[in-house]
Amino acid sequence: MSDTNLRDFYRRYIEALNAHEFDRMDEFVHESIVMHSERSSRAALVAQLNSITDAVPDFHWETQELAINGDRLAARLLNTGTPVKEWLGAAPTGKSIEIVEYAIYRIRDGKFLHMSALHDAEALQKQLAG
Repeated sequence: MSDTNLRDFYRRYIEALNAHEFDRMDEFVHESIVMHSERSSRAALVAQLNSITDAVPDFHWETQELAINGDRLAARLLNTGTPVKEWLGAAPTGKSIEIVEYAIYRIRDGKFLHMSALHDAEALQKQLAG
């Protein structure tokens, strides 16, 4: 995929996430993947996404920066929402959150093959406590 096509691919992926259309992940993610350096599956990713939106029903991903190098893509995202259940070790308080997520991907044959993401859980806990 060219850089332009990867940018469009990622934009469509984020649109599906924000619409909470996790049943569309077959468009973006191979059936067998490596997630956080461990063998996993698209079904496990969908379960993870459902657990996020179960805890934070209005969860929203906003791409802040995107870097592409061949078949690798890295993104800095701003995640927002209001937790209604415990998430990343923080109990809900009715307050909204705004945290940074760093995500790294490898794409093969037009779909994610490797996926890793890191959320700033400390910032989340501070926002809900403060």
